[in-house]
Amino acid sequence: MSLYRKARRFMSYPVSMKLMLAEAYVYLAWGRVFKLFPFQKVSPSLGEHMKETPYVGYTEQELSLVRQISRAVHTMSRVTWWESQCLVKAVAAMKMLERRGIPSTLYLGSGRDDKGMMVAHAWLRCGSYIVTGREGHERYAVVGIFGKDTRAGDLNLKRSSDKEFLH
Repeated sequence: MSLYRKARRFMSYPVSMKLMLAEAYVYLAWGRVFKLFPFQKVSPSLGEHMKETPYVGYTEQELSLVRQISRAVHTMSRVTWWESQCLVKAVAAMKMLERRGIPSTLYLGSGRDDKGMMVAHAWLRCGSYIVTGREGHERYAVVGIFGKDTRAGDLNLKRSSDKEFLH
């Protein structure tokens, strides 16, 4: 598709979709920078280690938003001038979901390719929906899980502020 057609197509989107695509682009850049740092330093920002978020309990509106975020991240990952593979996409989508208060779980997996070489993969799940990294994720053994449940964090903040108010 020519640049002109891409620009025309982008301009035909509603403003909300344009903003989501721009946000996805920014978070993909953030995800790429994220990869430059040692994993031990940045892993706390991914959520709670070895904690999964729930598979159920999401509204239809939240699931629709999750699918839109998935499409936006995949669309923009094809036009970045840097490499936006599985981990970058998973981190970008996780940040977009976190911003909206929607829980998600990032999985890190390892396996072997056709030549027997060790390969790694990352995918993001929200509810039962695989947001990013769906392609072939079942071929990888899970070696790390990071759950980010901002709902629980918000509840804890409210509870602690309520306690302060009561005392």
